[in-house]
Amino acid sequence: MLKKVDGFIMGLIAMIILAYFIPGIGDGESFNLENITNIGISLIFFFYGLKLSPQNMKKGLINYKLHILIQLTTFVIFPLLVLCFKPFVTTEEQNLLWLALFFMAALPSTVSSSVVMVSIAKGNIPGAIFNASISGLIGILITPLWIGIFMHSGTHEFDLGQSVIDLIIKILLPVIVGLLLNRYWGKTARKYGRYLTLFDKSIILAIVYNSFSKSFEAQLFDTIKLPYLLVCAAAIIIVFTAIYLLVYWLTTKLNFSQEDKVTALFCGSKKSLVHGSVMANVLFKDMATQGIFILPIMIYHSLQLIVISFIAQKMGRKTNLKQSN
Repeated sequence: MLKKVDGFIMGLIAMIILAYFIPGIGDGESFNLENITNIGISLIFFFYGLKLSPQNMKKGLINYKLHILIQLTTFVIFPLLVLCFKPFVTTEEQNLLWLALFFMAALPSTVSSSVVMVSIAKGNIPGAIFNASISGLIGILITPLWIGIFMHSGTHEFDLGQSVIDLIIKILLPVIVGLLLNRYWGKTARKYGRYLTLFDKSIILAIVYNSFSKSFEAQLFDTIKLPYLLVCAAAIIIVFTAIYLLVYWLTTKLNFSQEDKVTALFCGSKKSLVHGSVMANVLFKDMATQGIFILPIMIYHSLQLIVISFIAQKMGRKTNLKQSN
């Protein structure tokens, strides 16, 4: 598991290095990386809708306490926790990093890795599939609304109305089309899910390169001091730890079963790099700051996969021992 994770993380790092040394690849008319990623984004979410299983969604509907806790953690508790850092922001460059951190906090939960981790840890798999899937749909509306509160069009070139329209066209409509065609091609999409995941990752790598290329060409990272970046990384670790411990405490207080506790922990503490890269590409289109907005979710993505993978395997072994005794 970790070998696969490391491979993708290394790919992300390679894209940043490439963007630093050779920015501007794909800026021409004959080969335009921006257009390719835009088409790729719509295809990612078309396949996302195509792979959604109506049967699994129905199975997960009943457990409302689990759903409420996960969605509140993802879209309310997470952003409010990062909001606590706001009073300590005093400069423009600190504010930019805080906005990037807040953008990460407002993102939906990841889908595939959440379900895989829940499965390894012997959790509630239908509940994980339902929450991870519905989270992506809710995030299409909630994430830009959260960001719109703190990014004003006059200062940051951010147009909330246009951003929501772009998200609906590029993300929501392809999901709906995929859902409508699920009965015809759904099984095929799930059968070849591994190849579709490779396609998703390829588009993410292209988005990361393109975003950081813009930032490096604008010399944006030259204005941000290294200590600020280290503080941002430390804040990400603090947020992840706080969310995980808080969800653990809440599930204990609410008397969740072990299966539901695992699902709440893994779905509630995760953030989606796919949605983060795609939404940054839409919400912060043509902004030199796009690379900075992707940076926290990349760090968080690496952290969550490594830590949660370790915890999931430990929980899975513990459950297997109980069942064998």
